[in-house]
Amino acid sequence: MEKFDVTIVGAGPGGYVAAIRCAQLGMKTALIEKYPSLGGTCLNVGCIPSKALLDSSEHFYNALHHFEEHGIDIKTPKVNLKQMIERKRGVVKVTVEGINFLMRKNKITIFTGHATFATKNTIDIEKEDGKKETIETGKTIIATGSKPSSLPGIELDKKRVITSTEALEMNEVPKHLIIIGGGVIGLELGSVYGRLGSKVTVVEFMDRLIPGMDGGLSKELQRVLKKNLSFEFLFKHKVTGVKSNGKEVTVSSLNSKAEKVEVKGDYCLVAVGRKPYTDNLGLDKIGVKVDSKGRIETDDHLKTNVEGIYAIGDVVKGAMLAHKAEEEGVFVAEQMAGQKPHINYNLIPGVVYTWPEVATVGYTEEQLKEQGKKYRVGSFPFKASGRARASMDTDGFVKVLADEVTDEILGVHMIGPRTADMIAEAVVAMEYKASAEDISRMSHAHPTFTESMKEACLDATGKRALHI
Repeated sequence: MEKFDVTIVGAGPGGYVAAIRCAQLGMKTALIEKYPSLGGTCLNVGCIPSKALLDSSEHFYNALHHFEEHGIDIKTPKVNLKQMIERKRGVVKVTVEGINFLMRKNKITIFTGHATFATKNTIDIEKEDGKKETIETGKTIIATGSKPSSLPGIELDKKRVITSTEALEMNEVPKHLIIIGGGVIGLELGSVYGRLGSKVTVVEFMDRLIPGMDGGLSKELQRVLKKNLSFEFLFKHKVTGVKSNGKEVTVSSLNSKAEKVEVKGDYCLVAVGRKPYTDNLGLDKIGVKVDSKGRIETDDHLKTNVEGIYAIGDVVKGAMLAHKAEEEGVFVAEQMAGQKPHINYNLIPGVVYTWPEVATVGYTEEQLKEQGKKYRVGSFPFKASGRARASMDTDGFVKVLADEVTDEILGVHMIGPRTADMIAEAVVAMEYKASAEDISRMSHAHPTFTESMKEACLDATGKRALHI
């Protein structure tokens, strides 16, 4: 029986990054992945492939709607969905090959199969052909990620009633795509097909999009999706059933007045979040505690109640984000090596890769009001940005929330062009407890989108913004 210092179960961003850091720190490391391809949901059927399709669809949308204004005359473009999907697959393939290279480079031993704890220090690995292998491990990091959630009464046939996984492998552009859920996944994939010509209807239980993010972002994103892509929204609707007759899907719901509402389309994407994947890991056999939502219980050091076993990423509490899982993987590895790393969960940014992009970090206005915290608001619209006008990306704004007394930045919320990249400046500033004044005094290159961050900080420090 082969013995390892540490074994990571699950090869998504949290798992493979944890494996790399453990190996860098001198541990003999094993990585167990159920599927033949490394990278987990993110690389194979999540973050990476969805961004590939988002970029392809955005190119098509711009060619159709904006090229002429830019002085580019072309014949009316047509969608070649087969090629878009093929390009997406190529992006995934290269990215996964990169992970394989990193495993070889760091001398990490990879096992393919389903892992089950036999004891807290031995793990059985069942391969696809039914054969089993057992390894011994000093410590274990559980990083098995999550899978799409559904709702009671909905049968996912994965043909017409689909999850995000099937939405990344479509054979045709839907005529009418009904999306259950107004969160990140639904809006991103809805944007892909909305740009390609689909009618998109979003059915959401809450009273707004992207619940949990700043309310101002929600309102602006709703406005832009309706204006640019003709999205329709049904808020405060509780879905009661979904029926498919082969080519048509009917989504039934009750509105806020308890009236029955039916929407018919040719595809229904169920995007109501994700749930931890801890099936058949043998956690009960070794006594690892799991909460009512299926999440593995951990302490502040991401240790489970069983000595030597840790859990990270989507299987523990907190946002289900690839970069959060990566940070936790490094955090646990460095703890094992006797170091004292830290994670500030309030400073894990959140992003929605629609266009305009949405990015947020820190406290929202709603949270600050709930805390009774006194704060100032500074904002700057992209329509006042020279760089945004040059690129015809004038929707959205940057909003900065600063402590009324100390001027420390408490939250930054952006919707606009390239805000997924811009939010990093806010994270750095807040990690070092910068004030709005600090950022407003720093030189930002002109013309750039990031000048909008400086202007919002100027606005937060006494309404000193220069360009509004």
